[in-house]
Amino acid sequence: MDTSLILWLEENTALAIPVLIFFAFAEACVGIGLFTSGIILLGVATLIAANELATPLEIVVFAWLGAFFGDNVGFYFGRAVGPTLLSSNFFSKYKTAIQKAELLTNRFGWGAIFFGRFIPALRSLVPFLVGINGFSKIRYFFLDALACGLWAMALGAIVFGLNRFNFF
Repeated sequence: MDTSLILWLEENTALAIPVLIFFAFAEACVGIGLFTSGIILLGVATLIAANELATPLEIVVFAWLGAFFGDNVGFYFGRAVGPTLLSSNFFSKYKTAIQKAELLTNRFGWGAIFFGRFIPALRSLVPFLVGINGFSKIRYFFLDALACGLWAMALGAIVFGLNRFNFF
């Protein structure tokens, strides 16, 4: 992780929670998530835990909040502009790959939401693809809330495991 970010967070501890929410959001948001590493989020969360800036429950809740909001931006973006984007010339060269992804999300919609949350390369794309396919809003809301909750608890377990064994 970039040492300048660590130094900045140590000097601006009041902003640690908003930064945690931001990186959880950025990692999950369509487009941004492809360029945002989960290692940064892990480092921020570990720094917060090591400096006791938040309780374990707070870290899990704030990570869930950022991830859930990021996923929903992707989902609703997919519902709103996905079909238009996919019919553009840029995406026409990826038509076969997009059709395969649509088949998978249609067949395994709930599974795609759960497993996509835990696979970094897919984390920001699955909500967008599920949104394009017209997945039920209410069903998506509840499945994604649960998937983000499990993911946030896993993040919390990793962070506090690393902190307990003094890896950071």
